[in-house]
Amino acid sequence: MQTVEETTFLLDKFQKEFPSYTINFDLEDCDKILRVEIVDEIIDPNPVIRLVKSYGFNIEVLSDEV
Repeated sequence: MQTVEETTFLLDKFQKEFPSYTINFDLEDCDKILRVEIVDEIIDPNPVIRLVKSYGFNIEVLSDEV
């Protein structure tokens, strides 16, 4: 993801597919970080990865560091 248009497109898809998730992108980070959060549940990254890859973008899970 490089542009605001791409992130807006994907955010719309995420909101429809995962309405309980809080999702945002950090386009200023060199890795273009996608953050996915949900309260009181463990996120299965596989559906998120499949969605992103289905639109031709690369994605990988990073460790959760607070």
